[in-house]
Amino acid sequence: MTPRQCLMALAIVLTWGVNFVVIKVGLQGGIPPLLLGALRFALVAFPAALLVPRPQVPLRWLVAYGLTISLGQFAFLFWGMAVGLPAGLASVVLQSQVLFTIGLSVLLFGERLRLPNVVGVLVAMAGLGLLGWHSLNQSQTPSGTGALLGFGLCLLAALCWASGNLINKRMQAAPTDLMGVVVWSAMVPVLPFVLLSYALEGPERINTALSGLHWSGVLAVLYLAYAATILGYTLWGKLLTQLPTSTVAPLTLLVPVVGLSSAWLLLGEQLAALQLAGAATILLGLSIHVLGGRWIKP
Repeated sequence: MTPRQCLMALAIVLTWGVNFVVIKVGLQGGIPPLLLGALRFALVAFPAALLVPRPQVPLRWLVAYGLTISLGQFAFLFWGMAVGLPAGLASVVLQSQVLFTIGLSVLLFGERLRLPNVVGVLVAMAGLGLLGWHSLNQSQTPSGTGALLGFGLCLLAALCWASGNLINKRMQAAPTDLMGVVVWSAMVPVLPFVLLSYALEGPERINTALSGLHWSGVLAVLYLAYAATILGYTLWGKLLTQLPTSTVAPLTLLVPVVGLSSAWLLLGEQLAALQLAGAATILLGLSIHVLGGRWIKP
């Protein structure tokens, strides 16, 4: 990697890692989770769609990508964090999308697993089991009633991300402008987010949030739209076109590290010993899956 590519990679990891703290700041600032999703993707889509050409992909794939990667993933993620899932832990659990992506690829595309894939999946699943066990125990206490719900919602977010990965794989069968896909697919979830927010969060809560919007909430929405989405995915797409996937993919393993560290430094989040063990086990499993091919021959 050149020095410029290293700086791009560092920017991606920091931007996406801190993203989880920013989400928590937006939610704590009084923005309901579904409204937060609507504001995020409205700013991603407009006016960027006027400047970025429409990608040459079938409309059905663009809609499917927007419903999974954008609507499904972030509706469940924001909701899970709103009911109490810590920001640092969310950054780890969301990486279980790797496990879902593998499983769906095997079921739908008939892909075959290698030894590092199997070992990595089993180790990561053990880590998820530890987090699930802790969340189940916490849910039995009055102060931890949202722990299990938040954990489950984050797993659904990971499943939606994985589904979007497979849709993206279909789209990438032909050369595709990833930036165009991100911007134009962002139009898809805006109206569903607005309707869901109106139905589930209510007009009174929406009006209260918008009328009393604090500067921290404004900065959070701007960061999520322009830094985490447009900047992050643009740099990610450039690295994928300039370097082998095997070089770029391991970068995602650093995102939860930044997520956990920034949540500890900026929000003062403290994880229990079982949560730390679960997070470390998941990261170990993902490392074996992504890097294992270099250590273990198929």
